[in-house]
Amino acid sequence: MSSTLQAFVALHPVLVALFAGLLLALVANEVNLLTRRYRALTPAALTLLINRENALLIDVSPQADYEGGHIVGSRHVAMSQFDPEHRDLAKVRDLPVAVIDKTGQSSAEACKRLAKAGFKKVYWLEGGIGAWRSADLPLVKGRS
Repeated sequence: MSSTLQAFVALHPVLVALFAGLLLALVANEVNLLTRRYRALTPAALTLLINRENALLIDVSPQADYEGGHIVGSRHVAMSQFDPEHRDLAKVRDLPVAVIDKTGQSSAEACKRLAKAGFKKVYWLEGGIGAWRSADLPLVKGRS
């Protein structure tokens, strides 16, 4: 180690500890992204998945958010009622399943649960309905 670096470490141990902690957190986050069993999709990629593979769309938004605007063909399932082991979902275990919500937070948790239950093709709309709106893609209002 050079003498300048040694002097910096000796004079700023808190900064060095913060840097090491942030570096460790960054590495852990990247490892988590690489090893998770579901993929994040952009609105354009989700559109392709819907059109090419007829993906099942599950919207786990609260009822009011769902009725305020959702993707055509999506099925509403409240997060409190979401069960990957439900018999209707078990029938589509080998099909692509995309999970959506308003911001992308709850849907990521639902994706983890689907992957843990053995679903092979699990996708998450990164940014949720907000990203879909930002991409100027159509939404429908009311119940489906």
